[in-house]
Amino acid sequence: MTQSIQFGIDRLLSEPELRRPLAGRRLALLAHPASVTADLTHSLDALAALPDLHLTAAFGPQHGLRGDKQDNMVESPDFLDPQHGIPIFSLYGEVRRPTAAMMDKFDVLLVDLQDLGCRIYTFITTLRYVLEAAAEHGKTVWVLDRPNPAGRPVEGFTLRPGWESFVGAGAMPMRHGLTMGELGAWFIAELKLAVDYRVIAMRGWQPEAAPGHGWPLGERTWINPSPNAPNLFMARAYAGTVMLEGTTLSEGRGTTRPLEFLFGAPDVDAHAVLAEMQALAPEWLAGCKLRECWFEPTFHKFHGQLCQALQIHSEGPYYDHAAFKPWRLQALAFKAIRRLYPDYPLWRDFGYEYEFDRLAIDLINGSPLLREWVDDPAATPADLDRAVFADESAWAAARAPFLRYR
Repeated sequence: MTQSIQFGIDRLLSEPELRRPLAGRRLALLAHPASVTADLTHSLDALAALPDLHLTAAFGPQHGLRGDKQDNMVESPDFLDPQHGIPIFSLYGEVRRPTAAMMDKFDVLLVDLQDLGCRIYTFITTLRYVLEAAAEHGKTVWVLDRPNPAGRPVEGFTLRPGWESFVGAGAMPMRHGLTMGELGAWFIAELKLAVDYRVIAMRGWQPEAAPGHGWPLGERTWINPSPNAPNLFMARAYAGTVMLEGTTLSEGRGTTRPLEFLFGAPDVDAHAVLAEMQALAPEWLAGCKLRECWFEPTFHKFHGQLCQALQIHSEGPYYDHAAFKPWRLQALAFKAIRRLYPDYPLWRDFGYEYEFDRLAIDLINGSPLLREWVDDPAATPADLDRAVFADESAWAAARAPFLRYR
């Protein structure tokens, strides 16, 4: 089958002239389960099979190189790869940043990570950390670029100074609209890093093209980049639904469609919430279809309890890429629940991604601004829209110089 799109890994494999600068240099690969070629070979195996390349190490981010950990804050160990005989270092184990000993194992780091286009997704924080380490240790970084499946739209508050964390890599909105290769260039400029950096760009990626609007739907197979990222429709909703991780409401973990729900709970009336949302800001429901449903999680929040829920359908005839605003949609669901249940213990107080002194909902949003809007009875959707639009406009201008695919 002829493919009209090539990801960075496929170009590196098929174009020997691209690999020529790597001759004689020790290579490491940063990858995860979705780091596969067009024929679904894992990138580590595909690169190791090339006689002109010398792999000496590999790194795995959160959830592991091959994918072994289900939930957040479940660490992966270092190990020796039994097939290739190289050390596999975990960047979600004893350390989050590569150590000097790890950096000493290679000359060039190849980064091949499928992102979801959302600031909170920890793979982009890991990208920042390896770029900082490369600058410190004089190493080269190549990003083998992949699509942003959520496409180019921008949404959400910009992370405020002092709110950086493992789920907040920098001053960008929740939905950033960049690829990993573009993000790497932005980090280097933003952090003023002196690092030898190159992007092996995709060929043929059209971020606005239907029906995928970011993901080459029907042309490339979706592989879960993390255990609860099972499809494109989750990726579209994720910049909103990930906020549920900072609440007592279920995000659908323990079901077959995690993070495609605005909420799940045994004690919240989904029909009433939907009606309240429609009354408050009907325009924020555009671009998708919301469906009342029920589920019983097999693990995680409300394990074994029947929950009412609202599922987001962002596919087929219901999807309008330009109109769909998942962050506003989720914010509106919170506002509706707060209005219907003023005393509901909405915000979950627990350790989240190794931060224990700030509420998870604030870490996720990069400031308390979203939570404060939800909890303020006088604050309206128009108030939030005005505040967040200023951030979105500023980011659209700031990211413009880094856009590679037009």
